[in-house]
Order: sequence, then structure tokens, then C-alpha cells
Amino acid sequence: MNYNESIKQFSERVAIMKETVSTEEATKMSLIVPLFQILGYDVFNPNEFCPEYTADVGIKKGEKVDYAILENSQPIILIECKSCSEQLDKYSSQLFRYFGTSTAKFGILTNGVIYRFYTDLEESNKMDLVPFLEVNMLNLKDSSISELKKFCKDNFDKDKIFSTAEELKYSTLIKGTLSKEFETPSENFVRFILSDIYDGQKNQRVIEKFTPVVKRAFSSFVNEIVNSKISSALSEDSSDDAMEIPDVIETEESVSKIITTEEEIESFYIIRGLLAGIIPVEDVVHRDTESYFGILYKNNNRKPICRLNLDTKNKQLLIPDENKKFQRIYIESLNDIYKYKQQLMEVVKRYL
Repeated sequence: MNYNESIKQFSERVAIMKETVSTEEATKMSLIVPLFQILGYDVFNPNEFCPEYTADVGIKKGEKVDYAILENSQPIILIECKSCSEQLDKYSSQLFRYFGTSTAKFGILTNGVIYRFYTDLEESNKMDLVPFLEVNMLNLKDSSISELKKFCKDNFDKDKIFSTAEELKYSTLIKGTLSKEFETPSENFVRFILSDIYDGQKNQRVIEKFTPVVKRAFSSFVNEIVNSKISSALSEDSSDDAMEIPDVIETEESVSKIITTEEEIESFYIIRGLLAGIIPVEDVVHRDTESYFGILYKNNNRKPICRLNLDTKNKQLLIPDENKKFQRIYIESLNDIYKYKQQLMEVVKRYL
């Protein structure tokens, strides 16, 4: 089994086991140590993967970090572990203290689900307060798998990782800022957008007037990019079209009554884009009927993601609950679908 397959399989294991793991020690043995074993380290060799590594801090002697990865008897990575039931935010200061007293270039703070990677970009030998990389084992993206691979024993090159850490750190922060502006445009962001397109005075009334306009335009812009990418991918592989053909052969009479509109196709691409982070896009399939436009998981009628009625005066989005009873939501435009991303993700997670 290759590295990518091993990591993805391990991610599935974490999702199952985290519900039954309750202590820090169990988290280490069940969720943390096995990952470093996949990364190629001999976790049973204390000269390579040292548990309870002593990191004296000032007048405090005998302070211990949970694990240290050693090279020529010197620590190169410090790993501080917490229980998978713990939030990590309040524990970074602990790793910060250890980092400054050792030769380690990287520190990892983890609860077995979230892994935060730190280094000293801001000031030499002083750990940054903000991680340059965060990996969530329950939402493992391809980019995270690639970054994690750099920490494999056979690939590890501290100078190479450090040289790309700054870009990675600020790229993550930029994406976080854009995500916040996408959800709720700030006053400064609206002013920035208006600076090149609106000549009038940008007072509070104007800002309030244009904030929802900017939000809708931003949503539409992202939507168009997603649609373009998906359309491009689909055009490269015409076999995807076959996946969208119903497995029940329709008669000529019944087919003629079903007209799939551009608006329905656009809504399909929006939903595909929203779910792209947790399932492959080809697993999201549409099936049109006379009474509604359905979105299915893996083209399975028993696994509906949602239904849409867009031909009526009042557009409707219908999302199934745990009992597959559909909740009817009225929407003004397709951009409103973005508001229900979390509910759609929860539906899909039930099928995984």
C-alpha cells in the first residue's frame, strides 16, 4: 500500500476510533503514534522516536515533551500530545516553552485529530504563535497529504520545509481572511471593492447599501469559477455523462415531459462544488423527474442529498433529515444555496 492510500485509510480509522478514545495515553497509542509509524519512523526505537523527552525550561528541570524525533541524538521535531477530546488552543504555550530550549526546528501540537506544525519564522529559536500548517485528519485534503509527506522520514529535509513554511503560513491566513469576507463582507472590504467602481461618497449609508450586493457578487464569482473548473473536468472525461443517466430506462413519452433547465444544472454544479471537500465530485449526480430536480449520492435513489423545485414562482430547496423526511426551504436565488452548505455536508456524511 502506498503512502497516499495508507494516510487516507488511517484517516478513516481516526474517524471511527476517536469516539471511543477518552484519555491522553489512549490518544497517543491509538491515534498519534501510528501516524508517525506510517511516516516511516521506528516508533519503538527511543534513539529515533523518544518518548518523554527531557526539555529543561529555565530553572524548571525535568520538564518533558511527549515525544521527540531525534537525528544524531539531537531533537529535530518536538511533539506535544493531548487527548482527542481536548481543544488545542490553550496548549500552544507549553510547546512554546519546550521549543526555545532545544535544537528542534519544528514543533507539533496534536490531539490525534488536528495536527498543528510550528517553526521559528518570526524570530530565530523562538516558536511562532501561529502554525504554518494545520492538518485535520477528519477533513484530509490532497494538499494536506502532500505537506504531511514532507515529514516522512525518507523525505525529511528541514531546510526545504522551512523555506516553504512562510508562504504556506501566510497562504493559509489569506484563505481564512477570504473565507470570512465571503461569509460576511467587512466594512473595509466593501470600501476596497467600491474604491474602483463607485465615484460617490462612501459613507455609512452607502456601505450598508452595497454590503449585500458585494456578498452576492462574491458568491456568484466563486460559483462561476467552481462551475468552470467542474465543466472543464467533465469535458475531459465524457464517461462522467454516463453516470448522470438514470438507471431506469424511460419511455419516449416520459422523457419528453422532463426538461432540465440551465438553472437546474447551475444548482447542480453549486452543490457539487460545496461538497467537493468531503467526497469526489463524480459521486454527486443529478436526476431530473417531472415533479422535482434531484441530487443523489452515487446515483442511488435511497441516498438523496437534496431536491430542488425551481420551476415554481417560489423556488424551493428540500433537504432530507435523518429519517429522510424532506425539509422545505424557500430561496430567492441559487446563491442562497450556499447558506445551506453545512446541512448538505451533514446529509452526505450520513452516507459515508
